[in-house]
Order: sequence, then C-alpha cells, then structure tokens
Amino acid sequence: MLTKTATLSRRATLLAGVGLAFGAGIGRAFAQSAAEKRTPENETYWARMGVSLQGKTVLVTGSTDGLGKEVARQLGALGAFVIVHGRNQERGEEVVRTIKAAGVGDAAFHRADLASLSGVTAFAETILNTYDRLDVLVNNAAAVSGNERQTSADGYELAFAVNYLSHFLLTYRLLPLLEASAPARIVNVSSMGQTPIDFTDLMMEHGYNPGDAYRRSKLAQVMFTIDLAAELDANHVTVNSLHPARSMNTTRVIDGGFQPQSTVEEGAEATMQLAVSPALVGRSGLYFNGLNEAKANAQAYDTAARAQLRSLSFELTGVAHKS
Repeated sequence: MLTKTATLSRRATLLAGVGLAFGAGIGRAFAQSAAEKRTPENETYWARMGVSLQGKTVLVTGSTDGLGKEVARQLGALGAFVIVHGRNQERGEEVVRTIKAAGVGDAAFHRADLASLSGVTAFAETILNTYDRLDVLVNNAAAVSGNERQTSADGYELAFAVNYLSHFLLTYRLLPLLEASAPARIVNVSSMGQTPIDFTDLMMEHGYNPGDAYRRSKLAQVMFTIDLAAELDANHVTVNSLHPARSMNTTRVIDGGFQPQSTVEEGAEATMQLAVSPALVGRSGLYFNGLNEAKANAQAYDTAARAQLRSLSFELTGVAHKS
C-alpha cells in the first residue's frame, strides 16, 4: 500500500463506539433459527468464501474497544490495511499490534476528536493526505450522554453530534477517496433502538432524555443511509446500516449496569456481512437487524423528514450541499 507522509496530533474527547443496541433481534442467517445458539462466523468464514482484502484500505471509527475493535481485527485478518481510530493512544496501538501480529494485514492508529467538527475535518484531511485509497468505511464510533444533557465542542447535543453529525461530515469529506477506490462500501452502525426526531427541538434543549438522545441519533444514521444511497451510484459506492446485536458485552454496557445479551463477535458478524459479503455487491440503502434485512422506524421512510434532516445536516456541518 502506498502512503503519503502526514501526521495527526489532536486531543481526542470521543467516547469511542460500542454499537450499543436495545431490543430483540429478528433471527439469524446461515440457516439458523432465532432461538438456536451457535458460534458467530468470523473472518475464516469469509476467507472460505474467497473474500480477500489484500491491497485494500479500511477505516473503522471507534475501533479501540468493543465492536469496532473486533471488526477491525477481522478486517485485518482478511488482509486489509486498517485505519484504527479512537481516543486512547495506548489501546489504539494495542489494536494495531494485534492486527500486525496476525501476519496478514497491517494497521495504523489515528486519534481524532469526533465531538468537534473541526476535529472531524482535520481527521478527514489526514486520511486524504496519508492514504491513496479507501475501500471500506465503517462508521461505528458512538457517544452515550449521561443523565444531564451534554454538548459537543460546537454546542450540539453530544449523542447527535458524535453518533450522527460527525459521521455525516466524515463520510462526505472522504467520499472522493471512496469513489476513486470503487467499488467501495460504507457501513453505518446504527441500532434497532430508534425514536423519531423532533425537529422543533433537534438538540433536545427541552425535556432531555439520554435514551431518546441516543435513539434519535441512531435513527438519523439510517435516514442518512437511505439518502446517501440514492445520491451515489451503487456500482461504485454502496452504503448500508445495521443494528449489529442486542446489548453486546462491551465495557460500556457492563459498566453501565446492563446485562449483556449478546457478544461483540455476534455484532461483528453482522457488521462484516455488510462490509465484505459478495451477496451485497451493488445493494445499497438497506437497513439490517443483525444478519437480516429489516425495516427501521417509520420516520426513516418519510421523505419530508429525511429532506429536513438532510438540509439541517448540511447547514450544521458546513458541508457544501450536493444535488
């Protein structure tokens, strides 16, 4: 892989992603019933299917822990050069060492502040200046606000800013590189926990609820997925979203006092399907619950609501509006 020389030195304030999800799944693929316990498939399954990522570059946001860490590992095990992202230098370097030690792929760690739009822009510029291709972008990083409303560096409600706006901005900044690397894929890690967005109080300044803040941000990701898919040529770049698994056994879930109901390996299986499965070539704008295509909250299919969110997102992030 060819790279250009570039460095990034920014203080990261991101609460790295965990793909936190609530609610029940709708069943499993690979001819398994919903009630049947089995070991999730991993990179060896895709290798047997003939999938190789040798010569490919992938970026997984929030990949120093939890779901993102496992997805990064599996992508590296298929031969990819993995751009590892997070806020913790030590954990990031540990993920890089793990990928390198497997002797198949390669990796590098970049710190970036996704709670700051200027931080997102700087991160994107570093990627564009450092790497000559980007084949897969997994937007996984997530923040979960506390009981008290918190805001980003730009004054936006924290969950909406990190989980949605940062990835909206990052994706648009990296689109030229993704399109130049076609066929490429974008995977938005959402959640089946979704609450309709109240456009009269987008930043939840009144009646704040942390659960609703998280769920609104995750629905926004699905709405973004549908619109971006309509904008892009699916023969060049596809974009799909998913609820990876129910309350995975991540540090965030456990420390938050929740009882894990699935594993990061299950979530990674579903995420990897969208990232590498040959069955999804040219398929775009879809939402998956685990391994199965599903329906998101009804607001995701409301064209007027999506148009309003899209317009506001361009305005809030400063991205030049694309027709």
